[in-house]
Amino acid sequence: MEQNIALITLVVREYDEAIAYYTKALGFELMEDTELSEEKRWVVVKPKGSAGSSLLLAKAANYEQKQSVGNQTGGRVFLFLQTNDFWKDYEWMKLHQVNFLEEPREEAYGTVVVFEDLYGNRWDLLGPKK
Repeated sequence: MEQNIALITLVVREYDEAIAYYTKALGFELMEDTELSEEKRWVVVKPKGSAGSSLLLAKAANYEQKQSVGNQTGGRVFLFLQTNDFWKDYEWMKLHQVNFLEEPREEAYGTVVVFEDLYGNRWDLLGPKK
């Protein structure tokens, strides 16, 4: 048996602002944007060159979902963006006004820095240990 996690849902306020942020500030690719109804679209983005999981950007549709935008994990780091060129990606993201919550640091597993996305979800930018 072979399995993988293909998509992770990220609840967002609006589709177009989310697409703009993830493709411009983080440099992700827009893989699909299909209208399903007047209110719902199937929007998938992924890091450039990634063969791993993609994000399904899902517009909050009710009160409970709207309350989770930006806080899908109760304030913990939610997603880990691994890169093979930490400093290049870090500088790109700084140039595009990504909100970093700390300075990059060296850990046993590599170079890491925490940032917030457009909505306040916390991410780790992670470069492997050399």
